[in-house]
Amino acid sequence: MQNYLTLFLGVIIFSFVVTSVLIVPYIDLLFKLKLQRRKEAPKKGKVPLFDKLHDVKAGTPIGGGILVILVVTLLFLFIFPFSARMGVYIRSAFNLRQEIGVILFTFVSFGILGFLDDYVKIFGKGKKGALSLGISYGLTRFQKFLIQWILAFVISSFLYFKMGIAILHIPFLDENLNLGILYVPFAAFIIVLFSNAYNITDGLDGLAAGMLVIALAVFAVIAGGNLDAPLSVFIALWIGSLISFLYFNVWPARIFLGDGGALSFGATLALIGLLTGSIFALFLVGGIYLLETATSAIQIFGWKVLRRPIFLIAPAHHIFLAKGWEEPKIVSRAWFAALILGIFALWVSTI
Repeated sequence: MQNYLTLFLGVIIFSFVVTSVLIVPYIDLLFKLKLQRRKEAPKKGKVPLFDKLHDVKAGTPIGGGILVILVVTLLFLFIFPFSARMGVYIRSAFNLRQEIGVILFTFVSFGILGFLDDYVKIFGKGKKGALSLGISYGLTRFQKFLIQWILAFVISSFLYFKMGIAILHIPFLDENLNLGILYVPFAAFIIVLFSNAYNITDGLDGLAAGMLVIALAVFAVIAGGNLDAPLSVFIALWIGSLISFLYFNVWPARIFLGDGGALSFGATLALIGLLTGSIFALFLVGGIYLLETATSAIQIFGWKVLRRPIFLIAPAHHIFLAKGWEEPKIVSRAWFAALILGIFALWVSTI
């Protein structure tokens, strides 16, 4: 356990230092490439409430998630051959290559999808929003949703057919439910759900990324208990890089994750829950993400079915922002809620 803790903490520090060295030049590069948030309010007519709340952030660079993905991926690929050369061999709960492969495929593929959406948002033409008077930018909901489901089914099929994962642990009852082939659509649903949930939550400076650090700390403990060193190393690299990113992402943010980070981070968090067999812990530690998604879904239901909004604005963090809460206040209280949910999730994982 001592060796595990030493490795884990050392990897966090290493990843933090590497990201910290790169992030300021990276922000400058984003400015030069004009990868910045654009104003989304219509030039004529009524300005939607969302644009009133968020167009003040226009001009902030987008793409912090891509830096985190690049740093974590490259360090993750480097650390295993380096460890072998040093005579340190990594123990894995699964086939080492398969586990590394599925983690990196999820992390990178959803990142590419999100980056494509960011690029179209920044440089593409706007379209009239479907549920409001505002302008919509980026890929359509259908395009993103379709590609997400394709990627999710590829990942879930690999988990089931190649890695032999099909068990759902039910806490309190201490039962392991074998889902069989139904595990494939179940896992795909979890991946798509959390990919979108994280993306929806990533709307205030430091909100989604701060809660993710808490969630990853929870899963670091779970992965360590499962003696899954590759997953623990990946989580440690991710935490270190995120801490450095958060320094520049808290209010007032100097850089945003963008969809490249948000879609990737949500999908990969879901994958970690699937690899550790801790789906109930995933739902608990990701409770705020799910609440944000639920309020958005209810709002869409109101527009589509009732022809009127249910809330003043959605998702949940926008409701508080519209009521006059200061952004740092909303974010810090969400972090506290995530911390309590994380403790609860750890407790459930021990049952």
